[in-house]
Amino acid sequence: MPSAASSMARTRPLRMGVLGTAKIARQWIRDLQGCNAVQIVAVASRSDAAAQAFAQEYSLPRWHGSYEALLADADVDAIYIPLPNSLHATWAIAAARQGKHVLCEKPLALGKEEAEAMFAAARDNGVVLLEAYPWWFQPQTRDLLALLQGGAIGDVRTVQASFGFTLANGGTGNIRMNPELGGGALLDAGSYTLSMIRLVMGEAPQFVVAHATYADTGVDINLMATLLYADGRRAQLSCAMDVANHRRATIMGTAGTIETEYLNHTSDGPGHPWGYLPSELRVRRGTANSIPFEPVRSATGSGFRFGAEAFADVVAMGDTAAVERAAQASIDIAATLEAIARSAREGRAIALD
Repeated sequence: MPSAASSMARTRPLRMGVLGTAKIARQWIRDLQGCNAVQIVAVASRSDAAAQAFAQEYSLPRWHGSYEALLADADVDAIYIPLPNSLHATWAIAAARQGKHVLCEKPLALGKEEAEAMFAAARDNGVVLLEAYPWWFQPQTRDLLALLQGGAIGDVRTVQASFGFTLANGGTGNIRMNPELGGGALLDAGSYTLSMIRLVMGEAPQFVVAHATYADTGVDINLMATLLYADGRRAQLSCAMDVANHRRATIMGTAGTIETEYLNHTSDGPGHPWGYLPSELRVRRGTANSIPFEPVRSATGSGFRFGAEAFADVVAMGDTAAVERAAQASIDIAATLEAIARSAREGRAIALD
């Protein structure tokens, strides 16, 4: 994944506009306070009054009462999209056609065709499109990749990743329970587990088999899937919106094991003002269970901030190779999410193209 490796390419902050006033947009702006890489200059809502109130609350210089107006703002270089999942493709493509770079919340798209159309629009208009999994940009993720690439656990054979939480009030009024807005455990929590699997495996699986339980609204409330690769590797994921909060991945190789919580936002200890926690990363170098795990200490901070800095650097440097690697990962994730959802619905294994 792109990383905030060099600020030297930036001649000025990347001027960004926020497309929407959702809760996550507020958290994103909060975490970017004092960030030298990005300057948040505008916000848009479908209501002029809501946009104005949001802009005044966060001391933003401009606001727009429509998404279209923000995309037409000549003083905005890039757009952050925190909209419901079903709206990502529409507005990412519209932004690209207006010459805006796009940092889009996860999951990028509802399927492979949407994702490919989004990246095609970005390429055609010479802009960067990047999917915003905050944990991808954590220093801990860089340290994880260094362990894998350095052969700390030999050849990876299996990955298991899980993420789950409980929705307040049974999910009443929560967009995660709305199928028309791209709700469900798979697209929300499962996309994180799949992003971990794709990062480690480096490609999409050949087949997937999934089982799910569905809520009355029609969205999956919990799901488990097995991913099978052409070379015999396997991965398993589980995601749920009806369990205690948990997030963990285990990576098993021929010569060792890595365990991590792969949290979006991290801190050095308890008591963080926004509730951020230390994120565990530990490695066992060897195959015997008598070998102790070694903790790996990484730099900590907000994944929103790390991601925005990486996005700004990629835009400034024009790092086409990094953009294309990230694009292929996002397309693979979208295709796999789509196949998993289909497998759960149809009760059979699904082959990916």
